[in-house]
Formats: sequence, structure tokens, C-alpha cells
Amino acid sequence: MKTTFLLGATALVSLTGGQALAHATFANQPVKVGSYVAAALQVPHGCDGKATNEVQIKLPEGFISAKPQPKAGWEIEVITGDYQKAYDNHGTQITSGPVEIRWKNGELPDNFYDTFVIYGKVAEADEAGLAFPTVQLCGSDAQVSWTEVAAAGVDPHSLENPAPVLKIVAADPAEDAHEGHGAHGAHDAHAGHGDMAAAADPGSFAPVTVGDLELTAGFTKAMLPGQPVGGGFVTIKNNGHHDDVLVSAESPNAGRVELHEMAMVGEVMKMRALADGIPVPAGQTVELKPGGLHMMFMEVKEPFAEGATVPVKLVFQNAGEVEIMLPVAAAGKKN
Repeated sequence: MKTTFLLGATALVSLTGGQALAHATFANQPVKVGSYVAAALQVPHGCDGKATNEVQIKLPEGFISAKPQPKAGWEIEVITGDYQKAYDNHGTQITSGPVEIRWKNGELPDNFYDTFVIYGKVAEADEAGLAFPTVQLCGSDAQVSWTEVAAAGVDPHSLENPAPVLKIVAADPAEDAHEGHGAHGAHDAHAGHGDMAAAADPGSFAPVTVGDLELTAGFTKAMLPGQPVGGGFVTIKNNGHHDDVLVSAESPNAGRVELHEMAMVGEVMKMRALADGIPVPAGQTVELKPGGLHMMFMEVKEPFAEGATVPVKLVFQNAGEVEIMLPVAAAGKKN
């Protein structure tokens, strides 16, 4: 496994040893093997009074096809690598994927708590659960580490710095027989990013023209109940002789809409908000699509339902404003 993110040369001081600090834990109820889960890690404090600026979570073997939930004000890095074995995921053998998630360059003051959410499939686990070693970084000289994984038969609560554990409950054999169908299949790829999650353009978007711009192939995706974020996609063709910029987007269905970019840098997937908008050069076509440029619907009021539409207002630097309706496609795997 290779990572490309390096810490500064200053030695980090661990602040967990000998201190009675509240542990980082998951807010979830126990989950079944074979099910999908939005694992919500609770970070209760910083580093001895210092604000947390980065949260690094290593994903355990058996937790596959992971996708992080974006957080306003934070950048995300997804580090990929090989799994120790192959896992069946709806008939497809998966041998690699995300192995570590990092939320970076944020600001979580010590006197506040927050959650960091990773969506994925529990493909394999024993009754002891899945441990997610976690590190909080606070500036360049402090950290809190929750990285100790209990050996078989050892109570995690007996450890000084226990890794957060996602608890497992026994699955119903009758449900196991249908794993990967119905609701389970719909849970895959809810966030709409990259090869980990993609949905096809449903084909019901009516092309729209504004100024020299032609908008086609717009869509968003069905979301899980309670899921607060979703992706939006559209293809923008500039038929004019002057460059333009998609400056912003908004929707009554979301608290706010951000313009984002995802890109692989080596083995690290980086996602960042584009404060300056998305350029649309003259004579070129720009695709907002899963795994690349996209709209991110934040604080969604009601999960997007398959077959519905989502109204969106796009604001361009030169072409001006335009209202579009994004059809909601079924969540599902890329063909």
C-alpha cells in the first residue's frame, strides 16, 4: 500500500497516554454482515485544548467500497490499496478499494464535537466487530491516537487508546439469501462519486440553452433515508467564442449547493470545493459527472427519490442564470 500524504518534520506529541479522555466511538447500532452502513465516527474533543485539523481513519479488512461523506470546510483524501482477499459484491469480485480516509485542513475546536461519516459494505466480520484505527491531528505538533486493536478475547474497553469498533449483530439466514437484492442493491453508490459509486444518466433531462451554453445529460441520484448529501451532474457545451464560468448553484431542496472536484493523485483520491467556480472554455464541453467535477447538495431536506426531479438554479459568469430540473436516477453500480 502506498500513500502520498506526508506530515511535517516536527515530531507529533501523543496526548492520549495516561489521560482519561472520552474515546472516539461510532454512533451506529450493530450492523449485519452483508449490509451497507453509514458509519458515523464521533470525535468528542481535540488535543488537550487544541482544535482538530485532520482526522485519519484506517479501514479494516472486510469493509469494502467505502465512500466518505463530504464536510463543509474540510478537504478529503481517499487512499486506495489492495484487500487481503477478494470479496463478492453483487456478482463482481472486488480485490482493491479505499483503505484509508482523511478529512484535512478543517477546524474542529476542542469544546465542540462532530461526526465523520464513511459509507460502505460490511462484507466480512466476526462477532468482535470491525476496528477502525483513528488519529486526530491538531496543528503540526499534537495528535490524539485511537489505534489499539483488541486481540481475540480481549475487551476493547481495557485498552488505553482503543480503536473505534463498529459492532456486528448476527444476520438472519433468510435475509442473507437475498443479500445484494432489493434495498441492499439500492444502497450501493448513494453518493455518486467515482468508480465506487456511479449511476447512469436516466435520459429524461430536457436540454436547456442559456446564452451560448447548451446543457444536456443532467441527473442526480436516489439517496438513502436520512442521507444529508447528494451529487448532481450535467454536461455543459460552450458554443460561443468567449470563455464562461459556472459560478454557483442553488436548490430549494438543499441547504446549500457546492461545486466540487474529485481527482486521483497517484493512489489518493482528493475532493475539494471550487470556490472560484468551474471554467467552461469557449468551444469546449465540460462534463459534471461521478468521479470528477460535480455539484454537491448539502443539508438535503428530503432524500432524493427515484423518478422525482430536483430543481436547480445555475449561475454563469457571462450567460447568466438558468433554471434546470434534474431527474433522479436509481442508485446502483456502474455497468
